[in-house]
This record gives sequence, structure tokens and C-alpha cells, in this order.
Amino acid sequence: MSLLQDLAQDPEAGIIISEEKTLSVMDLIFSGGTGSIVIISILFVLLFVAMYIYFERIFAIKAASKIDKNFMNQIRDHVTNGKLEAAKLLCAQTDSPVARLTEKGVSRIGKPLDDINTAIENAGTLEVYKLERNVSVLATVAGAAPMIGFLGTVIGMILAFHEMATSGGQAEMGSLASGIYTAMTTTVAGLIVGIIAYIGYNHLVNRTDKVIHKMEANAVEFLDLLNEPL
Repeated sequence: MSLLQDLAQDPEAGIIISEEKTLSVMDLIFSGGTGSIVIISILFVLLFVAMYIYFERIFAIKAASKIDKNFMNQIRDHVTNGKLEAAKLLCAQTDSPVARLTEKGVSRIGKPLDDINTAIENAGTLEVYKLERNVSVLATVAGAAPMIGFLGTVIGMILAFHEMATSGGQAEMGSLASGIYTAMTTTVAGLIVGIIAYIGYNHLVNRTDKVIHKMEANAVEFLDLLNEPL
């Protein structure tokens, strides 16, 4: 048996060997009391909502951005040759915002260009609304999650100082420090959720802007087609 083990087992040696404490995420969550558990549970729900909206929207935007590169060329050929029904059928068979805007414009051919432009703009507004559906929820989560986490920390700090006040100054520093760093975990959790939601929101906005730009470019190309001399 080693000397260190002998000293640890000898009560007369007068030597106290401290054991290394390990800190796990689960310990931080469940050792913070009911308030901390409730706050972190809310943050987990917000994280789930943010991730669901992000992936649902990213797949929807990806599908909306897909369109045949020859689509407008085919529309140009149909309109130039007076085959408006063929152009409408092509638009109906293509599931994308660009195709729906083009179909709206084709259905208005024969009316003043201002009316056609207005119809396309109105349809474009509806398509943009569909693309941006629920994206604002990510912005809300990005702003609310850190504040909810900070609320949990403030509650934990209040409880820690209340324990100090009610103990008549005899509160153990170890338990007090433990309560404080446990309370801080809600702020960390809130920041993590907020950062994830913020990055996801900005990525969705960037992807949506690209689709909107493509819609505008095709709308201008279609209006230019109508302005070309026959």
C-alpha cells in the first residue's frame, strides 16, 4: 500500500485529501432547483421550435429556388407564337414562385402593361409572404431566449442572497457559490438558444432574399418580353 493511501486512511495523520469534483451538464440543470429547471425547460422548447422552423423553411426555400434554366426561354417562345394556353400549362406544371408569377402575367396578356405589372406585384407579395412564413418567430426566439435565461439567473441570485440573509451570516460559502454558478447556467442556456436562433434567422433571410431577387429578375424579363415588338 502506498504512503498516500496510508495517510488517507490514518485519522491521526491530520491530512485531508480533497476529492476532485466533476461537473456535468445534467448536474447543473437539476441542481439549480425548480426555478432553474422550469427556465431551462422553456429554453429547450424554444430551441426545438427554432430548429423545426429553420429546417422546415430551409427546405421550402430550397424547393422554391429550383427552376429550369430554360423556363423563361420556353415562355418566350410560347408567347411570341401566340400559344398562351401552352404557356399557362407550362407554368401550372412548374411548382415555383417564378412560375406562378409568370402564370399571373400570362393570364393578363391583352390588358394594359400597368395592369399586368400590378397583378404580378400583388402575386409577388403573396409569394414573399409564403416564403417568410414563421421566420419572424426565429427573430423572437433570438431576442427572448437570452432574456429568459437572464431571468433565471436573477431568480437564482435572489434565492442565493436570501439564503445568506436568513442564515444570519453563517451561510456556507461552498453552498452559496454552488447556487450562484448553478443560477448562471440559465444565462448560458439562453445565450446558446439565442445564438442558434439568430444565426438561423439571418441564414433564412439571406436565402429568401436570393429567391425574391430571382422572382424580380424573371418578372422584369417577362415584362420586357411583352414590350418587344412583334
